[in-house]
Amino acid sequence: MPVPRPLPLSAALATVFAAAFALPAHGQSLIELYDSARGYDATYQGARAQYDASLARAAQAKAGILPSVGLTANASATQQELSTDNLSASRGFPTQSAGINATQPLYRPANWAVYEQSKRQVDIAQATLTIAEQDLVVRVSQAYFDVLSAQDSLALVRAQKIAVAEQLASAKRNFEVGTSTITDSREAQARYDLVVAQEITAENDLQVKRIALDQLVGRPGTNPTPLAAPVVLPAVVPDDMNAWVTQAEAVHPAIQQAQLGLDVAKLEVDKAKAGHKPTLDAQLGYNATNNPQGTSTSTSTGRVNVRAASIGVVFNLPLFAGFATENRIKETLALEEQQRQILESTRRSVTQATRTAYLGLISGAGQVKALEAAEASSQSALDANRLGYQVGVRINIDVLNSQSQLFQTKRDLAVARYNVLVGNLKLRQANGTLTSDDLTNINNTLATNGRASVASEASPYQPSAATQSPVPVPQNTIPVVPPVVTPPFNPQPPTMPVPPPPPVIVVPPSR
Repeated sequence: MPVPRPLPLSAALATVFAAAFALPAHGQSLIELYDSARGYDATYQGARAQYDASLARAAQAKAGILPSVGLTANASATQQELSTDNLSASRGFPTQSAGINATQPLYRPANWAVYEQSKRQVDIAQATLTIAEQDLVVRVSQAYFDVLSAQDSLALVRAQKIAVAEQLASAKRNFEVGTSTITDSREAQARYDLVVAQEITAENDLQVKRIALDQLVGRPGTNPTPLAAPVVLPAVVPDDMNAWVTQAEAVHPAIQQAQLGLDVAKLEVDKAKAGHKPTLDAQLGYNATNNPQGTSTSTSTGRVNVRAASIGVVFNLPLFAGFATENRIKETLALEEQQRQILESTRRSVTQATRTAYLGLISGAGQVKALEAAEASSQSALDANRLGYQVGVRINIDVLNSQSQLFQTKRDLAVARYNVLVGNLKLRQANGTLTSDDLTNINNTLATNGRASVASEASPYQPSAATQSPVPVPQNTIPVVPPVVTPPFNPQPPTMPVPPPPPVIVVPPSR
């Protein structure tokens, strides 16, 4: 009876593809889902609302240097009682008045300091919104590739389950014909049960990652487009870490935000010092008063109308405020120093984050190349172990270990590629130059026109192009091994040993 041969990996994957219920081939691109997230994500919408509020708050400060105009109106009645020794009289005097008054600050240094602060506050609000936009780009990209990574993990686990199942069936058949031991079957069964548990975990992880992406972009049933085959990762340009750091120190929004905060703190000191300075305002007014029955100061009981226009300058000089101004100046100087230290700390953090992101991206790119070579080597090792198992120089556990190593390498390769793609965006986020236009280079690595190629079609049953190594693997032809002739087992009956003679006991002579 010929010994059954386990299916090669390609045949196992083909079996999975034929049995899978494929998802729709058309998926959403990264840019498409990012556009959806811009209009739906609550965190980003909250940042935009905060930006609008900051603009309105900054505009309020301009009122301190603009004229203020007020309209007043008043109606009152005065009842006057006059009495002498021989005479008592009562008179009423109704009064209606209206006026309009305007005040124009001519010299108010505190108001001008607040106005200059408002200009910096607008720039700070813009920097805050830029940081929120960069964070949204990274969050959408991370969630997008998390789903693709979970799809690949599930597909590889299912393909591994097919391969282990074939190995388990082979071990059982070999045990039945007497060419292997029960240990091979038990080992294969244990590995199969482990893969089934891993499949359950992978299915749950994929559902969780899909829910996270759906919630982020506000679209149910998202279907990210996988990577195109062959996978071409974008290069790091420029490839100099110091260039990235220099650029970060010049344009990073967090550094600009801290620098603007220092400028605001300096203006706060100027505003505090203005407490010792005088103020000068120009005032203009026009008031009209109508007394239909005269006034209490006039002897006439006829109508009295008063029209008065006024113009003038008001000067005010503070002399003493209980040392409040001096202590306020000390407080603002200390806050200015605090903001200066915040600026320095921000620069250091940005520099460190940029260097870390750059080194991580370079390391990730090198890891991808190493895993591509490791995948090819693992495939060769699996083929060799299968051949050795067929000819009897390898045991079943060797084949199972080789299968596990190959599939684990494929998973690691897919994750490393996705990490490199997201790492490109994180590097630009770290040095502050990330924009939505940078998604174009990442989006170009996806399958064109929203449709994946045959080797990278989106399906939880099929690994995408991210798991495929460009390193060619020679296909080993496994020959069919003839059946092993087992001689009949007819042992001779055992020969029972002859018991030894009993010992001779010698009695010593008595004395």
